[in-house]
Amino acid sequence: MRFMLIVKGTPKSEAGAMPSEKMLNEMTKFNEELSKAGVLVDLSGLQASSKGARVRFQGGKRTVVDGPFAEAKELVSGYWVLSVKSKEEAIEWARRAPMDIDGDDAEIEIRPFFELEDFEEFAELDRARKIGEDLAKKK
Repeated sequence: MRFMLIVKGTPKSEAGAMPSEKMLNEMTKFNEELSKAGVLVDLSGLQASSKGARVRFQGGKRTVVDGPFAEAKELVSGYWVLSVKSKEEAIEWARRAPMDIDGDDAEIEIRPFFELEDFEEFAELDRARKIGEDLAKKK
């Protein structure tokens, strides 16, 4: 099962503050543990929302809204994608993340991915599978 571990934004991350060297070192060690355990699929940190945009779909119209966005705690500042056996295993990995190194509050949200097997048969299922296979070949 694949899970996304979503690192919630903070006022510091939204201000563009970079993590301390100690935090970066500890995060690198944690990421190496994930990799050695064979559960790491992808990971990245995200820049502040002030450097991003949103596309809003409403009433048949598409509107672009430039950042920054309010409520840092509702924003994403980074993520890991893990392939693990259960939600409990994803939780255990999240609990080990060195998010409190700099003394700041932090939160990681854990969400399972939909897999094609979760859906009932639909007309374009074979095409959807092919897209997934093509993506896997690129890695």
